[in-house]
Parts: sequence; C-alpha cells; structure tokens
Amino acid sequence: MNPIAITNGTLQEDSPHADAESLRGTIAAVREDRSLGKVRFSTTSVAAGGVATRCLSGPLVQGGTKESNRLGRFEWGIDEPAALLGTDTGANPAEYLLGALAGCYTVTLTQLAALKGIELSRIDLDLTFDLDLAGFLGLDASVRPGAAGIGIDVSLDSPTASAAELEELVRATEQASPIRDTLANPVRVVTTMKRPSGPDATDPGSDRTAP
Repeated sequence: MNPIAITNGTLQEDSPHADAESLRGTIAAVREDRSLGKVRFSTTSVAAGGVATRCLSGPLVQGGTKESNRLGRFEWGIDEPAALLGTDTGANPAEYLLGALAGCYTVTLTQLAALKGIELSRIDLDLTFDLDLAGFLGLDASVRPGAAGIGIDVSLDSPTASAAELEELVRATEQASPIRDTLANPVRVVTTMKRPSGPDATDPGSDRTAP
C-alpha cells in the first residue's frame, strides 16, 4: 500500500479525492435526464483450465449508448487455492467479490466526502467473507451455499473532519454503495443456457435435433 499523507496542509495526489463540482454536474444531468442514470456493465469469461477462469471487461452502456472503448480493455484471472482444488494462479471469486465491495466503498466514501466538503487523507478497509462449505458440497441442506456473513472494517484519516463526521460518512456510504446494496438486498439473477451443446443439441445448419 502506498503511503498517503498531508504535506503542508495539501492533500497529496495519491490521497482519496474527487471533484465536487463535477459530481454536482453529474447529479444535475441525471436529474434532468433520468436515462443517463441507466447504466449497464458487462463481463465475458472463458474457462482457463482446471477451475480457473479468464475474464474480460465488456462495453459500458449508459443511457442506451454503448461505449466500446472498454471492450476487452481489462483482463483478470480467477482461480481457487490448492486447498479448494485450484492451482492458486489468481484470487478466488470470494476475494474478487470483496475487492468489488472495497472498490465501491472507496468510490462512495470519496465522492460523498467531496460533496460534504470533507478532506480524506487515507481510506483503509479490511473485509471478510465467511463461508460454510457444507452448503456448497451438498452435505447439509440447512446451510446455504453462499456467505454466512460479510464484514467491513473502515479506517479513515482526515486533517479536518471530526470523528462524528467520519462516522456519519461511513453510515451514509452503507446506504449509498451500489455493491453493498446489491449484496444486502435480494436481486433477480437470471441464468440462461445460451449455446446448448452435447448429444441432444440442435445442429446449427439444420432444423433437426440430433438423435
């Protein structure tokens, strides 16, 4: 982690910061045209051997307009540790989920702080994901396959804000974070078999179903 500090009362470039005026401009634009607030993110993935996965970023769609400059721009691998039958070539899905939550908290904390006129010199987050494998392995029907709990410890440093103001900022972040809201509340998740394959699949060049 790079050190973050205050120099002569000025936030260093690597300190958390956001442009409050730009944020207010975005809020005004979405208030004027709600379609600008409709955003779709996407990712594609392919199996990469064993239980590993290779993911690529997809295009960003905002207000019905596709921005293809993000298509394939970012790539990341996912695996499992050897104890979970992986080859440990990358962070596992739970760690990526925690990373997504950490990233969203950092964005939300930084932007809310800018709107509230709070200077932040440091944001440190420690996150945990507690899982009982008995659910995933089908050993106990009373245990869900997902997380039993997710914890987030937040540490903030500010040259100007009081402890009470920082506590209020964290509570506001809990309410505003899109990723936390997605995890904490039921969300419709649809799985579709897009390209059937196997002995009963339909031949793409024929209307017949294979015997």
